Amino acid sequence: MKKAIKKLVPKFVLDYYYALWPFLGAFVYGHPSRKLKLIGITGTNGKTTVTHITSHMLEQAGFKVASVSSLRFKIGLNEWQNRLKMTMPGRMKLQKFMKDAVKAGCEYAVIEVTSEGIKQSRHMFLKFDTVAFTNLTPEHIESHGSFEKYREVKGALFGLPHRTSVVNLDDENSEYFLNFQAKEKIGYTLSPKKAENFKFQISNPAYRLASLPRRSGQAGFKTNSNDQNSKLQTVLGENANTSPKGINFKIEGREFELPLLGEFNIYNALTAVSIGVAQGLSLEKAQQALYSFKGVAGRLEIVIKEPFTVVVDYAHTPDALEKAYKAVQDLKPITYNLKPKMICVLGSAGGGRDKWKRPELGKIASQYCDEIILTDEDPYDEDPEDILKSVATGLSTGTSYKKIINRRNAIAEALKKAQKNDIVLITGKGAEPLMVTAKGPIDWDDREIVKEEYNKLG
Repeated sequence: MKKAIKKLVPKFVLDYYYALWPFLGAFVYGHPSRKLKLIGITGTNGKTTVTHITSHMLEQAGFKVASVSSLRFKIGLNEWQNRLKMTMPGRMKLQKFMKDAVKAGCEYAVIEVTSEGIKQSRHMFLKFDTVAFTNLTPEHIESHGSFEKYREVKGALFGLPHRTSVVNLDDENSEYFLNFQAKEKIGYTLSPKKAENFKFQISNPAYRLASLPRRSGQAGFKTNSNDQNSKLQTVLGENANTSPKGINFKIEGREFELPLLGEFNIYNALTAVSIGVAQGLSLEKAQQALYSFKGVAGRLEIVIKEPFTVVVDYAHTPDALEKAYKAVQDLKPITYNLKPKMICVLGSAGGGRDKWKRPELGKIASQYCDEIILTDEDPYDEDPEDILKSVATGLSTGTSYKKIINRRNAIAEALKKAQKNDIVLITGKGAEPLMVTAKGPIDWDDREIVKEEYNKLG
């Protein structure tokens, strides 16, 4: 019904409708974001992890912090699950949350900002202090129309007035996001050469950011001579390494360690440190905070360690899935006498949307997995069998796989197949508390299902 109405209603009417709610929320609740230092984090992947690391870092520095992520709402010590199946709250919920954060005495609020949220104007009438960009890969293409339009929507966050932009210089879209006006710009990278080149380009009057590609009429796009020639502060991560114990890197000779898997989490940590720099935190305080960070629920979380390893992850885009598969390679025992298998439980996020990526997920799984079990994820009102058939079209010839629609049964089958030292990687839902089917949402948590089914093994 909602989809049919959206098709019938002119776009400009929908735009006004979407903008009305955050305006009313800001008005009713007294523009609460003006009384907070609001940090917005956008990008395709990494938003949740960066939100949690940043919140932890600011808390460890002595501030009272509120945060919103796909997993949780948090105001100071009060924390509760995000059961909306919506990363960025809509209607007036976000403004009310800010009001509650102000009432509780919070100084900071850290929130994930999604493209769907921006498309529906949920970011409007919020006063951002700092906005951060993690990375950009194809996602929600069917919703936005093209990758370029998807990027433009992400850019709308940077088009809002804000003090500091934090940008991943190693992403090929970094210049696009640096092209927006900000009083201060901080870029982070693992490349010494890139750090110097960007610093020179931004500060050199001969280099005009205005010459970078952009679409005319882009919402919120501003640039001026002062902004074009503003200096870029760079945060350089050096000697970066990954291991079964976690990640480590150095900034200005100071070593940072976190119990997180995968190179992509080095970038997530660098994003958070750069946000900390923007808030005036010393590298020493950031280092201490990151050392005590315990991880994010359902993000490459090891649920079982022995006799085989079971890892649960949220990955639901091709880029995130491949990075997750690469990251768990570090967990394989280093011995020539063992040939551990990787058994992968794979679905496809969001029934009825992003159908383009289903064969891509299958293709990537074929490259990394020894055995694959295709299963349900969040089919909504689409036939789960059709979703799995679409994923299967991407599997290479000869790939060993099964289709088990019932997700619990699929997880149980993966655990039965696993032998000593094997790795079972279950992707798509992570720590999400709900699964949405044609019959409505049901309570769910991959981690708890794993424990329950493991305990049934003889």
